[in-house]
Amino acid sequence: MRVRARKDANHTEIVKNFRELGASVLDTAQLGKGAPDILIGYQGHNVAIEIKDGSKPPSARLLTTDEAKFHDEWQGWIEIVYTVDDVIRIISEIRNDTTR
Repeated sequence: MRVRARKDANHTEIVKNFRELGASVLDTAQLGKGAPDILIGYQGHNVAIEIKDGSKPPSARLLTTDEAKFHDEWQGWIEIVYTVDDVIRIISEIRNDTTR
């Protein structure tokens, strides 16, 4: 049984910013096995989000083997978020795109 999942240092800030922009957030970081860190819902759209710490060097931001497998197999919208700018970009894409 997984006791405690490691969260990136910016996890709380990313969740806070999604919520401040009006998204609902389900924290799934404890699931492990490559599952995304959070799921967000906004204006009828759902996005699986993998959070990576943008302040770390690129080599430390790579997806794990399980995460890469999940991304390859997931048939829905999935994003990697490194910074608050990514949060703003995703919300903006949802606001501007009614085809997803």
